Amino acid sequence: MTIYVGNLSFQATEDDLKEVFAEYGEVSRISLPTDRETGRKRGFAFVEMKDESKEDQAISELEGAEWLGRALKVNKAKPREDSRGSGGRRLSNSPC
Repeated sequence: MTIYVGNLSFQATEDDLKEVFAEYGEVSRISLPTDRETGRKRGFAFVEMKDESKEDQAISELEGAEWLGRALKVNKAKPREDSRGSGGRRLSNSPC
């Protein structure tokens, strides 16, 4: 399972996210997307943890929590169809 983390501060780094989520268990991967043209962070991330029960605990405790001046939006990432028509699946909860 993958966790979607939205409404992130643009100052948040992968290390920052790893530190927060490591309090709930071992983090296996973090993706912090950036805009292709500007290189600016897009304000959301995806976090994968080794133990799904720890992911559920992190979601439960971090949803709505204030971090770096923003109220986090934390939930299970939902797969969506690839908009480029390749039939692949991507994870998304982003408004973009």
